[in-house]
Amino acid sequence: MRLAIALHILSAIVWVGGMFFAYVCLRPIAGSLLEVPQRLPLWSQVLGRFFHWVWLAVILLPTTGFWMAFKLFNGISNWPLTIQLMMGFGILMVLLFFHLFFAPYRRLEKALANADLKEAGRQLGQIRLIVAVNLTLGLLVSILGSTGRYL
Repeated sequence: MRLAIALHILSAIVWVGGMFFAYVCLRPIAGSLLEVPQRLPLWSQVLGRFFHWVWLAVILLPTTGFWMAFKLFNGISNWPLTIQLMMGFGILMVLLFFHLFFAPYRRLEKALANADLKEAGRQLGQIRLIVAVNLTLGLLVSILGSTGRYL
């Protein structure tokens, strides 16, 4: 159980913390200091590196989450509302990540390979929106996970 908790928490920190850093810290600075021809490849490479870690989190979070929930509560029917909400929001986050990775991120990469900066910028805008939603969900799930037993 300790290993599952540790992997679960570390995965959440990496994913949600990475989104927070990218959205709240890097995005405004990159937007103000870099011109579009430099900014778009920067984001492509930053996201590419970050997504390696997100894929690991996308595997570990549901695996450890479901394992702990079944181990502690002996089945879905016994899960407290906070666990059900965490699971639901977590699954939604994973689905949003899949869409982000396989649709706008892939199109961003293709647009950059074709030197189509306008299309790359459009795709980055879609990525930004999905990250904003996922960051909000991730912070909500973090609050539920850390305070759920006290509600």
